Amino acid sequence: MSHEHTGGRHDSVRPDTLAVTAGRPAKVVDAPFSQPVVFASTYVGAPDPQHTLGYGRYGNPTWSALEEAIGALEGGQALIYSSGMTAAYAALELLPRGGTIVLPGNCYLGVASAVDERVESDGVTVRRVDVADTAAVLAAAADADLVWLESPTNPTMEVADLPALGAALTDRVTLVVDNTFATPLLQRPLELGAHVVLHSATKFIGGHSDALLGALVCRPGDPRFDRLLASRSHRGGVPGPMEAYLVLRGLRTLAVRLDRAQANAQVLAERLSAHRAVRAIRYPGLPTDPAHELAGRTMAGYGAMIAIELADAAKADATVERLRLWVHATSLGGVESSLERRRRWAGELPSVPEGLLRLSVGIENVEDLWADLAQALDGLD
Repeated sequence: MSHEHTGGRHDSVRPDTLAVTAGRPAKVVDAPFSQPVVFASTYVGAPDPQHTLGYGRYGNPTWSALEEAIGALEGGQALIYSSGMTAAYAALELLPRGGTIVLPGNCYLGVASAVDERVESDGVTVRRVDVADTAAVLAAAADADLVWLESPTNPTMEVADLPALGAALTDRVTLVVDNTFATPLLQRPLELGAHVVLHSATKFIGGHSDALLGALVCRPGDPRFDRLLASRSHRGGVPGPMEAYLVLRGLRTLAVRLDRAQANAQVLAERLSAHRAVRAIRYPGLPTDPAHELAGRTMAGYGAMIAIELADAAKADATVERLRLWVHATSLGGVESSLERRRRWAGELPSVPEGLLRLSVGIENVEDLWADLAQALDGLD
């Protein structure tokens, strides 16, 4: 049976349609409607190995379907990995020994730790910047080798001016954008000048908290893609076919999940901003948020992540303990609403407030979500 997919026939449809249609098998009578999971470590060979899958480290039909779908959504060529951090480490290989990287002042602690490892092992120089300060990013990038952006940032929700930065940097430096929070439905960094887009597909793309998977996406024809592919093939940081299948199935409902989660997040952010226990709130959908105008201009929506700051760590921990519906968890982007005090991790950046709670808003009834939050916060008095 052919494993051909629908690559190259995506130009005329919108991203929410692509999430449903890209990566489907060819329309052959009696063929599966969806790409089945293929469990195989070894494939039947041919005299010319360039035209065969060859071995399980090099390819899998289930991977190919997911890579086509994510690539179509981002407007590029995708590679999938065993986790978001495996993908992040692969992207950091694009930074040469002794090179200089520009990194958000607040970013995912796993990435910050990975960069610290490069400082120790390879003499890399790190320049930390506020991604919301476009001039500061450009100044730091003047003679850098790689600029790494999150937008919005994890967990403090700063937003970068990706169109301005991409236009200024695309010909000068490798630009990597972590698009996990926004997803390709809200922004497509490759179209704005990025060279590599990163996803922890464990999060919103998979959406069901049941599979670890990462992805990198490059512009078509970018030589970085071949370099990343060769590294993945040799090092074997590949996903299992079942994980690829689960994430592909989850991707099909990304648009409807994100619509519901965003609508919930907007309501909750507005109510949280008025609660006496909340000292500060970061959500780009609020007109009072510093990123509101920029996010409204550069993104197709404000996303489903909220950061709130309570008085201190004790208040934040007490809130978590009182919650009944919200799940205390370190991941995010699932159908269920979850939250976490990020500074409970020893490696979290000291710039993240002790009382900060990162909320990942799910698709439950918003009134139930609010009732649970309100009773937990009211109980702090």
